[in-house]
Amino acid sequence: MSTSSVARIPGSDRTARWVRADRDRLIHPNLPSGLTERTVMVEGQGCYVRDSSGRRYLDAAAVLGMMQVGHGRGEIVQAAAAQLGTLECFHLWESMSNDKAIELAVRLGDLAPTGLDRVFFTSGGAEGNEIALRMARFFHHRRGEPERTWILSRKTAYHGIAYGAGSVSGLPVYHEGFGPSLPHVHHLTAPDPYQGVGYEGEDVTEFCLRELRETIERIGPDRIAAMIGEPVMSVGGAVVPPPDYWPRVAELLDAHGILLIFDEVVTAYGRTGHWFAAEHFGVRPDLLVTAKGITSGYVPHGAVLVTEEVASAVTAANGFPIGFTYTGHPTACAVALANLDLIEREKLLDNATATGGHLADRLAALSELPVVGEVRQIGLMLGVELVADKTTRTQLPTGTAPVAQALREDAGIILRGNPRSLLINPPLVLNRAEADELADGLHAVLARVDPDGRVRP
Repeated sequence: MSTSSVARIPGSDRTARWVRADRDRLIHPNLPSGLTERTVMVEGQGCYVRDSSGRRYLDAAAVLGMMQVGHGRGEIVQAAAAQLGTLECFHLWESMSNDKAIELAVRLGDLAPTGLDRVFFTSGGAEGNEIALRMARFFHHRRGEPERTWILSRKTAYHGIAYGAGSVSGLPVYHEGFGPSLPHVHHLTAPDPYQGVGYEGEDVTEFCLRELRETIERIGPDRIAAMIGEPVMSVGGAVVPPPDYWPRVAELLDAHGILLIFDEVVTAYGRTGHWFAAEHFGVRPDLLVTAKGITSGYVPHGAVLVTEEVASAVTAANGFPIGFTYTGHPTACAVALANLDLIEREKLLDNATATGGHLADRLAALSELPVVGEVRQIGLMLGVELVADKTTRTQLPTGTAPVAQALREDAGIILRGNPRSLLINPPLVLNRAEADELADGLHAVLARVDPDGRVRP
């Protein structure tokens, strides 16, 4: 049955047919094979979405951490429609270009930390990290150091599911059963002050810096191309590192000629209260990968910002030999420009700081609950660590999935979690009343969670 014919079927029958067609046809990421339920979303406005049965939910995940300006923004629809009616698609291969790609590149260079003036467009975060990894190795190759192939990453990191991006991701699920990963990748200990596991009683930054120095010495500084890291680990649990961690890492890498890649796929475009989290930590990476919030998810798009030094090396001679079909897609660039206009005009960076602070104040009371170990916050990026025991800080035996499900079903709140933490990344347009609704719903559900992970009725 076609989508148009399904759309003409009323109410519950339409939902049932959509659900049946979904089960028969779609392959979902991270969906257990025995789970037959589906929630079919059909509408969104502001911080809310509505499913095919008419129920409204607070989208506390901003879809997947990308809906900065909220759902249903007519300004973005108009920008896309205007571009589709003018020049819907073109490419940036060789000497070809288009006006919207040029305008967006200039805009991003103006917003980025000083020195990140050059732009390579992609269609998303995993593509961006692939490009950054390739550029890092190619940079050293072009400068006469082809033996610099090693990439340093961190345990529990997430950089996407493409081959290279998945290889530098530190979560086991992206390695088990998929065959060999990219060679010459080493995963370091991530700075996680709450867990404090594996630091041998040492200061978190001191431990991580010592491990980094020893790793550089063991591999050889002249064999390492780059280190990649999320300024704030998102999928890892909204883990905010100590303030001295990134400045000291950047200084050590620079001393050995090792490039620093910041994966800001989640943190860029206002999520932390800054255009880029690099500003918060006072660090200028050599390559900065963005996606998600660049268009608020209205269309797929991404951008890798690089220094002139890196750009000049990788584009010398015959140029950088890698590109995508949709690199610099003019409609995606037009949407990004309209999205950035909204973020700037509506002062959403300020709102991320103010409303994020208010939400953190409201969620502080969660720490009194037996299963809440810690609430972390930077801007409108928060993590709620759930524990079976506050003394040992062990995670719930069931993980956080049952809690996230209860939040959706009982409180009408959509968010995501990892085995340890609930991840809260609402749209940057979230207001105080919506933040209070989110806080009230979280408290009502988490107060019913037992140390074994079960949610009481």
